[in-house]
Amino acid sequence: MTSTPLPIAPLPGEKVRGSESGRPIMALFDLLGRRWTMRILWELNQNHRTFRELQQCCGKISPTVLNQRLKDLREAALVVAVDKQGYQLTETGKALMLHIEPMREWAQDWAEQLK
Repeated sequence: MTSTPLPIAPLPGEKVRGSESGRPIMALFDLLGRRWTMRILWELNQNHRTFRELQQCCGKISPTVLNQRLKDLREAALVVAVDKQGYQLTETGKALMLHIEPMREWAQDWAEQLK
């Protein structure tokens, strides 16, 4: 049984995990749900970072996984590699993080309600 390979990064208009519709929101959820993606975005939202700095910030991430996630995020136009500075969020990546911030606040309230 052979499955159809997915694009490296989940992108709008393409099949993604859990959805064949190609809807942009499903591609975003697939991308953000990949292991370490949110942590990398969170760290880059704070400041630009080199590969080594990202590896240190993310603790137990393997170089292979970090490299793949950075490739995914570059392909999705959320991260860009900058000479000597390492990686930073694009304007699109920064806009995404502005939309995620209210979700962080909501999650904090939710956690309090569950106590």
